[in-house]
Amino acid sequence: MTQNRLPHEKGFHVSWDQLHRDARALAWRLQNEAPEGGWRAVVAITRGGMAPAMIVARELDIRTVDTISVKSYNHQEQTAPRIIKAPDIGIVGDGAGVLIVDDLVDTGRTLEVVRATMPRAHVATVYAKPKGRAQVDTFITEVSQDTWIFFPWDMALQYVEPYRGT
Repeated sequence: MTQNRLPHEKGFHVSWDQLHRDARALAWRLQNEAPEGGWRAVVAITRGGMAPAMIVARELDIRTVDTISVKSYNHQEQTAPRIIKAPDIGIVGDGAGVLIVDDLVDTGRTLEVVRATMPRAHVATVYAKPKGRAQVDTFITEVSQDTWIFFPWDMALQYVEPYRGT
């Protein structure tokens, strides 16, 4: 019997603590991937990449941090990605020595657009889904394509009824 599920029914809930641990693990992996002379800059993909990028930049002592804003969602509906704010080209150039950080790669369409602007950059995400993995150089956790990730900035704590009784 096949059951149709809503996105939240196959959810992966990420707390602030878990995100912090996973972003630090990403930094740990990235320290061995740095080019000679180290990373020149971090570029966070807004908005989801900002918290992990801050943690990675802190852990790796990278002081130059910029953002690239790509709009590819209207609520939970994916649309064609387009850059609405680019990083400082004088700093990032073609991406050599630059670390691009995002929270998640889903289909990879956003990262295709970002990679086109900085083709020599190293792309790292905390979480990765199979369709987008080819766009990522380094990631921490893979989840299935049909899993919806609930990030801490999307959630609020509230009381939940127990499964049995009151």
